[in-house]
Amino acid sequence: MPNLTALTGFKEWSFVCDALTQGKLSLILRKGGIHEGRSGFQWKHREFFLFPTWFHNQAKDLNWTPENTQRAFPPEEERQTVDIDGCATLEQVWKVTDWDKVAALAPLHIWNEDVVKERFVYDDETCLHVALVRAYKLPQRWHFPYSKSYGGCRSWITLPDEGLPMAAAATPALSDEAFADVSAKLKAILD
Repeated sequence: MPNLTALTGFKEWSFVCDALTQGKLSLILRKGGIHEGRSGFQWKHREFFLFPTWFHNQAKDLNWTPENTQRAFPPEEERQTVDIDGCATLEQVWKVTDWDKVAALAPLHIWNEDVVKERFVYDDETCLHVALVRAYKLPQRWHFPYSKSYGGCRSWITLPDEGLPMAAAATPALSDEAFADVSAKLKAILD
């Protein structure tokens, strides 16, 4: 079970959050946001809530979409509410600079190759941060008002106080055996 002690949200595409909480995905490929600072993206937290963003046209950039793709995503600046369905624990991180290793990850994630390549060569440093995460589904959807402080191209945000009890009751998105299998496949490629 996650042991969240801070109300930290990790911003990620809504469909990616869905895939994580539905057990379809156990890794996150990250380059970083514009506002990450001079040091670039870093995994600053070991436990976090999965904060869904609507920033990008997600369906065209993924090889998987959830069953309910009819959701209306208004522009982020018009957003009124937040719905969080899950949280995650960071299990292991790799900074991958070898494109062949990144390409070998394709069976383990949902992004299409063009998006992965774009992230890999995004700036002067050709690399991706690959994180193995264990996702958990909250016992019920956590619904709260959207704040402008959640906006912008940053990865980490602070959430309202009431979320911690739900995280304590969250259930794993994958069984221990299924997660161990994904973990072993990922480590065979990257270790």
